[in-house]
Amino acid sequence: MKIVVVLLIVCILLAMGSALFTLIRHKGASERTVRALTLRVALSIGLFLLLMLAWKLGWTQPHPVG
Repeated sequence: MKIVVVLLIVCILLAMGSALFTLIRHKGASERTVRALTLRVALSIGLFLLLMLAWKLGWTQPHPVG
């Protein structure tokens, strides 16, 4: 489960980097920037739902912070 979470976080960071690159390169919003940011939002929501499902099914357990 940890590997899946880390891979999704890396994909989210890559989508953000791609959006930043196209934003700087094209001096404003382009269709590619919007697609990259849409992908980032979709991956973030998917990660959140996966974590909630894993918690509900008992695959992961929350722990206290601090």
